[in-house]
Amino acid sequence: MAPDPWFSTYDSTCQIAQEIAEKIQQRNQYERNGENTTKLTVTIRALLQKLKEKIALLKDLLLRAVSTHQITQLEGDRRQNLLDDLVTRERLLLTSFKNEGAEPDLIRSSLMTGGAKRGVPNPWLFEEPEETRGLGFDEIREQQQKIIQEQDAGLDALSSIISLQKQMGQEIGNELNEQNEIIDDLANLVENTDEKLRTETRRVNLVDRKSTSCGLVDPVVPFLWHHL
Repeated sequence: MAPDPWFSTYDSTCQIAQEIAEKIQQRNQYERNGENTTKLTVTIRALLQKLKEKIALLKDLLLRAVSTHQITQLEGDRRQNLLDDLVTRERLLLTSFKNEGAEPDLIRSSLMTGGAKRGVPNPWLFEEPEETRGLGFDEIREQQQKIIQEQDAGLDALSSIISLQKQMGQEIGNELNEQNEIIDDLANLVENTDEKLRTETRRVNLVDRKSTSCGLVDPVVPFLWHHL
């Protein structure tokens, strides 16, 4: 697998920052010993400019990776945290560099031990997560790739579940439509049967009336008997 360009750039940027910290310490040592620091100062300035450019490149690469969905949002947030740490270290290094000639012992102590009474905090002392403590860049990158793969697998499983639920929903919808059609047919059948029943009832009533009429005595017959 080809190395991730973002982490390759991140590794080289961290190396530049480490080199700057070492040269600032060396410059402070020279100042304390009364030696010439011009050459070191020029080198540090060039390295600081290079560090600034590298951080800008990291920001651009991260923006592209997130906007084109090359990495997950969670991975993007994690890289942003790493980038924020680098930006903080750059500011601290720049502050240490600008304190040229001012209390070199305190600045040196601050860079090496994590802080002095009035010195600048060591930009390399930060609270590292337990899961990455003691790991090299390659090991951290491998761990990150594993996390991304697990996240992708989880997203695939979630996608399968959602697809299955969608299919079940469609099947339930189809069955409801079929049941509604059956109910409509049954309603039509009941309505037709009711109409037929009403028709047959009318016929029975008509026949019954005719039968009753046929059972009555003809009024002409008594008239004839009377005149015989």
